[in-house]
Amino acid sequence: MAHAIWNGSINFGLVTIPVRLYTAVRENEIHFNMLHKTDKGRINFQRVCSIDGKKVDWNDIVKGYEVDDGDYVIITDEDIKKVSVEATQSIDITEFVDLADINPILFDKPYYLEPEKKGRHAYALLRDALASAGKVGIARVVIRTKEYLCALKPNGNALILELMHFPDEIVAADEYDFPPANEKVPAAEMKAAKLLIDTMAAKFKPEQFRDNYREEMMAMIQARA
Repeated sequence: MAHAIWNGSINFGLVTIPVRLYTAVRENEIHFNMLHKTDKGRINFQRVCSIDGKKVDWNDIVKGYEVDDGDYVIITDEDIKKVSVEATQSIDITEFVDLADINPILFDKPYYLEPEKKGRHAYALLRDALASAGKVGIARVVIRTKEYLCALKPNGNALILELMHFPDEIVAADEYDFPPANEKVPAAEMKAAKLLIDTMAAKFKPEQFRDNYREEMMAMIQARA
């Protein structure tokens, strides 16, 4: 059984649903270590000052934010504590919106919300009501010491909590040169394009897609182990 990364409750109105939060995505990226070619020893890096070239002890290291080229503002642990969000055990829904109204680019990372035993009925009711209405719940949640914007979405038998980007994190499309949406296209070309799309149309089956790079790399590694 996976380990819950957060325990708390979904709150809206007078309703409280106790839940546990689990990751919904398993990262399968292959990571390599840097080794000494001759004896396979792990490579260690020293903390060296870029100005005097000397090794720096942990006690002499501080955090800094670069405000200009080479100009830093020092931030202490106490400074960080002053602006850190207090950890809470609640997912506070502020509104329900149409899923179609949310730009998919805002969605970041999904998590499963599993109900505690005493919250199963209310959980199922919320899940099914959202699915029936085509709505999602918009909420804020604090995980560890960071506050996130998130959406609660029905997904089969589960409710998914999907972390979202804040609007200022999204790069505006008008920064790039895209052809206008109302650009006139010859009818014959549009007809041919639609025909090609219809010919290639299929029901999406994610299980038919595989990470070929990872599989081939792991096969190579296992063959040499």
